[in-house]
Amino acid sequence: MNFDLISSKENPLFKEVRQLQATGSKGQKARLASGCALLEGIHLVQTWEGDPALKTLFTSELGLKNAEIVQAMYSHLELCPDTKVYQLDSALWDLLSDLVNAPHLAGLLDLPKSCLASPQSISTLAGDVVILDRIQDAGNVGSILRTAAAAGFTQVIALFGCAHLWSSKVLRAGMGAHRLLDLYEGWSNQQVLSAVTAPLLAATADAELDLFSIHKELIHPVAWVMGSEGQGVSEDLLAQAKSVSIPIDPRVESLNVSTAAAVCLFETMRVRLH
Repeated sequence: MNFDLISSKENPLFKEVRQLQATGSKGQKARLASGCALLEGIHLVQTWEGDPALKTLFTSELGLKNAEIVQAMYSHLELCPDTKVYQLDSALWDLLSDLVNAPHLAGLLDLPKSCLASPQSISTLAGDVVILDRIQDAGNVGSILRTAAAAGFTQVIALFGCAHLWSSKVLRAGMGAHRLLDLYEGWSNQQVLSAVTAPLLAATADAELDLFSIHKELIHPVAWVMGSEGQGVSEDLLAQAKSVSIPIDPRVESLNVSTAAAVCLFETMRVRLH
């Protein structure tokens, strides 16, 4: 195997990759400017194996001694021979990845068009939708994306103030669910209210309407709104939504937002299967 070697942290491509990993709005700005996200670890690379959007791979000398990594790289190259592969100096790998002891494999992925499209360019979004309202914990956001994909909800909108959907932490928590979803990011409440055609159902702790009593509503397309851990669903969305609560033991104050999302989405799936 003979790949281009990157041995300096001043290498322009290496610097670009490091910018994609930045947290918060700095990383988001870099991802939108380049139209790319970084996939870290063998599982995420394997998820996009054979997809031309995975256009660049990175490994190291240590990575090339790992049979599973070599297999994943060759499988992808066989289907996408134009993929560029770079071997990083081992010292650089520690700067690139914050995954301790993880296999040395990463990739650059072209972001799908839905992520790069401005919300103004989308006049209507029909069918089931999951709307994330200012959920800031990356683990929760990734977990909800994974749940949405598992429950057959393929459209997810993240409003301003959410953890960025293509950040490293959300990608890792999503465990490859991103590939199965149409993801929309940076929307305002108003854009949701004008584009989403399904009725809004807001998961709230104190609603009188009980999740297990709304079979008729769940048979048809719905837009589930999951609110931030601290503030809940924003008032202007609540005003246009039907509030729904999950019955829980009164001694417990509330559920984690990703757990609440799982209960709501799988109850929707259950109703439709029966």
